[in-house]
Amino acid sequence: MGDLSQLKEEGNKHFQAGEIDQAIECYTKAIKVGQDKKQLAVIYRNRSACYLKKENYVNAASDASKAIDVDAADIKALFRRCQALEKLGKLDMAFKDVQRCATIEPKNKIFLETLRRLGGEIQAKLKTTFSTDSRVQNMFDILLDEEMEKDKKEKAANNLIVLSREDAGAERIFQNNGVHLLLNMIETGKTEMVLAAVRTLSGMCTGHKARAMAIVNMLGVDKMCSIMAVDNEEIALATCNLFQCINDSLTGGDKRDYGKEASLVLDAGKDLKAILLSLLEMVANKKVSGYGRDQALNLLSKNVPRKSKKEKDHSRTLFTIDHGLKKILKICGQVPELPDQLPMTENTQLIASILLNKLYDDLQCDPERDNFRDICDQYIKSKIDPNNMDKTLHAINTISGLLQGPFDVGNALIGHQGIMEMMVALCSSEREVDQMVTVEALIHSSTKMSRASFIITNGVSLLKDIYKKTKNERIKIRALVGLCKLGSAGGDDYSLRQFAEGSTEKLAKQCRKWLCNPQIDTKTRKWAIEGLAYLTNDADVKDDFVEDEMALKAMFELAKSNDKTILYAVACILVNCTNCYDKKEMIPELVELAKFSKQHVPEQHPKDKKDFIERRVKRLLKAGITSALAVMVKADNSILTDQTKEMLARVFLALADDPKDRGTIVAQGGGKALIPLALEGTDAGKTKASHALAKIAAISNPEIAFPGERVYEVVRPLVKLLSTDRDGIQNFEALKSLTNFAGFSEKLRVKIVKEQALPDIENYMFEEHDEIRQAATECMCNLVSSKEVQERYLQDGNDKLKLLVLLCGEDDHKLQIAAAGALAMLTAAQKKLCTKMTKVTTQWMEILQRLCLHENPKVQHRGLVIVLNMLNCDDDELPKKLIESEILEILTVIGKAQDNPKRQEPIDAARACLVKAMEMGLIKPFNSPS
Repeated sequence: MGDLSQLKEEGNKHFQAGEIDQAIECYTKAIKVGQDKKQLAVIYRNRSACYLKKENYVNAASDASKAIDVDAADIKALFRRCQALEKLGKLDMAFKDVQRCATIEPKNKIFLETLRRLGGEIQAKLKTTFSTDSRVQNMFDILLDEEMEKDKKEKAANNLIVLSREDAGAERIFQNNGVHLLLNMIETGKTEMVLAAVRTLSGMCTGHKARAMAIVNMLGVDKMCSIMAVDNEEIALATCNLFQCINDSLTGGDKRDYGKEASLVLDAGKDLKAILLSLLEMVANKKVSGYGRDQALNLLSKNVPRKSKKEKDHSRTLFTIDHGLKKILKICGQVPELPDQLPMTENTQLIASILLNKLYDDLQCDPERDNFRDICDQYIKSKIDPNNMDKTLHAINTISGLLQGPFDVGNALIGHQGIMEMMVALCSSEREVDQMVTVEALIHSSTKMSRASFIITNGVSLLKDIYKKTKNERIKIRALVGLCKLGSAGGDDYSLRQFAEGSTEKLAKQCRKWLCNPQIDTKTRKWAIEGLAYLTNDADVKDDFVEDEMALKAMFELAKSNDKTILYAVACILVNCTNCYDKKEMIPELVELAKFSKQHVPEQHPKDKKDFIERRVKRLLKAGITSALAVMVKADNSILTDQTKEMLARVFLALADDPKDRGTIVAQGGGKALIPLALEGTDAGKTKASHALAKIAAISNPEIAFPGERVYEVVRPLVKLLSTDRDGIQNFEALKSLTNFAGFSEKLRVKIVKEQALPDIENYMFEEHDEIRQAATECMCNLVSSKEVQERYLQDGNDKLKLLVLLCGEDDHKLQIAAAGALAMLTAAQKKLCTKMTKVTTQWMEILQRLCLHENPKVQHRGLVIVLNMLNCDDDELPKKLIESEILEILTVIGKAQDNPKRQEPIDAARACLVKAMEMGLIKPFNSPS
């Protein structure tokens, strides 16, 4: 094992070499064999220094304490413990240690500076603690006073919410028996008090695992579920947020180091399981309101499936399927028109379908998918009863829910013997509700073209029959949507029309008529939008639709309503009208080849050409599409799926194509609405939204387009557009927008640098494409006023400065203006760069002379400013070299020129250079004879 002294020396060598782990190992071995207390104290002190390097502050403080126990005046151990205690937040104890250090060595500047700094931090902390304590106590006093005015109580409750969002405030509320008081506020049943209490609890649980677990156990999961179950949308949403804060804290949202207490805090498995079971219980509980049910489903949708397929653990999904799949299916099967149904909102069943889709998509292998399908199959079979039409109807509606979620599962069920026949029979039922549910199921079953072809041969006549014979508008419109869907099976291919010429226009006209009729209930009008979502594949239909201002405004109003189930259909219509879906490039040679071999070739409708699309976009903007999109983006994530987000992003990009329209988009809140679309969703959707942001950001005032802190959120999506995987136009527009941002404020420049944009911008300065290279250079020109960027140019071993100098020698005037501007700012801010510039290329003098003689006054002015900066540099030889060259003659000619408003800036700069040269004694003033 080796003796004590040898192990200590080895440890010291490892420490000096930066091999901290090996040093700790040697010191630990030495401690095990050591007997002498004084020697052990030194080794503990050394190991404490190692732990400080490793940022293991608990062990660093512990080892330093062991050294101090042997020698209370061990100044190194005292200061190391002080450093460790400061990092652990124990400022008062750290202050005592450094105070002892300063007493032993009163002239040590490091000790005195640390003493002063810690003293200031302790004073600030005490001030915060006392002020927070008094504020919390004051709030409690007001809330506990039964005679206090209602307004003051509500104000105090809201102030508690603000306090709970600060860590110190949340801790004081918790320590002062705050949870019990908040529970009393909830028991009052008053909406304002309940909301304030729940929101305060959310603040207390955010990012603090120990406190979150304590609150869960003090309140009880059942109590929280009962609060969320009330028939109040705001309270249900607030409680959902509380559950989410608790879940985030228990699953990794808390980054605190609990030290020895970690074992008491980290096991949150039981609480998470209890929450999951309670939420599943809520799903099919009759006592739960529609709002509460929606939020329970939302929480399951957000937290059960894996965020990424790279995560291996999907046990929560399997657990949910085993314990809750039948309960979710029960939601899908509810028919509101029948008696004894669960309370629901307009969105409940769609949220349930989306959850089913996410669960099925999260499964990893065929046996798991087979189990999912078997549970669904057993559930449907258990509900089909020829003697009980209500139960059978529940089964059909459950299949509808599956068709809107995991389509393959629902499609397989519809194919089972007897299901389709039963649906056809129900269409002929005398009961309105039977016909409605069955027609809706038929509509959902024809989602995929292969299935649509089956129904075209088997169900079109049935739907036409229902449409003609029924007098009930609600059934009529559903049958019409089925026909619309089947009529659009060919998509936008003009040659694949399913129905006769003019039929789709007639169907669309009827849909628009229903959409514009305020006498019809919202749910029925929603189906009119569903019909148009299919019919607008036809260019004639979309052209007629955008000309119908009343229909457009009616659709936008419905999109802004509480019923968010229509968002997908509205998004489909807008994508169709703006033609912003992906189109395969038609290669003429392959088209001719396909025609020769008698293969089908898709045909473009005449009204799908560019001028028609532009006209439709203008009509949509005039009708207020942007404000409708802004409202749609704010919908709950469980309704606003990634696919819907992608479609909205595509629409925004189409709207922002014409620079003249971008001001209108910004004025109606389009800039703010694009940010969440650029940050979340599919890769294609985020790219489209980022591109739309780039178009807007390139020509808008950032403060107006993205008010407040939102502007900093825009930088990341723009930087991602610089990737070489993106199109050249996306790279170009991202550079233009970042140029605009970089010229606006230092904070934005810092943010751009932090997002690692500089390597990409520098890369594009080498680009062969002239416009991209110019845009990158302009962006760099605006960024060089940042100190961090200047530091990169000061570093040796790169060609950054050389590139700028060479770009100044290019023939493109705009490129020269940007490159010379950057060089002028750099040489003004960092005098060392003046000398470095002369060493990076032998052509520097020639390029500088060309700039100073340039016909463009902007280029010339920048060149002369660079000369002035070089005259002001710290290198004594450089100004002499300049004046001895032809630069002096150039300066003299320009400086002696008469004042000229068009070229005044370069004339003034040349005169400033001559004055500086005279002050330095490099030239003498010319005196004319008397």
